[in-house]
Amino acid sequence: MSKDMMPMFELYQPADIGTALDLVDKLGADSWKVAGGQDSLDWLKDRAKRTQAVVDLSRIPELKGIRETADGIEIGAMTTLTEITESAVITERFGLLAAAAGKVASPQIRNVGTIGGNISQDTRCWYYRAGMDCYRAGGTTCYADTPEGMNREHCIFEADRCVAVTPSDTAPALVALDASMVISNADGERVVTAEDFFVRPEIDIERMTVLQPEDILTAIRIPNTWRGAAYYFEKVADRNTWDFALVNIAAVIKTSGETIDDIRIAAGGVECVPRRLTVAEDIVRGGPKDAESAALAGGSASRGATPLNFNHFKVPLLENLVTRAIRDA
Repeated sequence: MSKDMMPMFELYQPADIGTALDLVDKLGADSWKVAGGQDSLDWLKDRAKRTQAVVDLSRIPELKGIRETADGIEIGAMTTLTEITESAVITERFGLLAAAAGKVASPQIRNVGTIGGNISQDTRCWYYRAGMDCYRAGGTTCYADTPEGMNREHCIFEADRCVAVTPSDTAPALVALDASMVISNADGERVVTAEDFFVRPEIDIERMTVLQPEDILTAIRIPNTWRGAAYYFEKVADRNTWDFALVNIAAVIKTSGETIDDIRIAAGGVECVPRRLTVAEDIVRGGPKDAESAALAGGSASRGATPLNFNHFKVPLLENLVTRAIRDA
């Protein structure tokens, strides 16, 4: 595999969303949309993927910024992770997202990386990213799910041929906050929930999200439902800076006194998509917020887990993270 230089491609830098939509509609599967470029540049410089045209979205002002709405807030997909962590509105109302964004990679990457890019990035499975002909790349093998495969970072739930996980830190936070994604194309606009935005391999093994070549993720909407709720975010990784999560946990909790009125919990690094932990939620909803309930919910979080050869440690790790989230939010 030659990695001396990027392959040739046409570069387009539209200045408004209308022009961008016309471009991706015309170019179709021959186009590659770039947000912050942190993931895209790796693919292209390593020649693991190729494209005829790159559409750079960084010059479109409509895709940037944090706006208050009657129902909550709307975040432009091109808003940087640093802007999110430093936003007084997000920190005050939806601190969970600010905490998750602040755990992404390093300060330098957060200064360039965008919220839209972070949730849309492809999986980091090294077999896939090395250009091997695995299921996700259109082949007939999962090299990670073999007796010899290195699968320490891979999933423990709901594998279907592919065992790779979504690498995003902000994705579980957006699922927990019941966010929605605004997607535009030449035919109009549609809105999908954060849970439905991510695609399981049994639905389409070659995609991580519902985005099609002619689509552009324009904004993320967070309703006021969980405004000001107690929250908990924790990321466990091999290194505190730059590294992707082995497991991360995002939770929001509404309480009355010591009673949990409502709760949403999502985990990353354990499934091909952010995993909503509804069983754990149901166990504590309407009950006391105490150590015993938290431990009971934590023990339930691993039900149905089928770990691979080298990632059994994710089972107790997930249980402990859920316990801490409920106890310490």
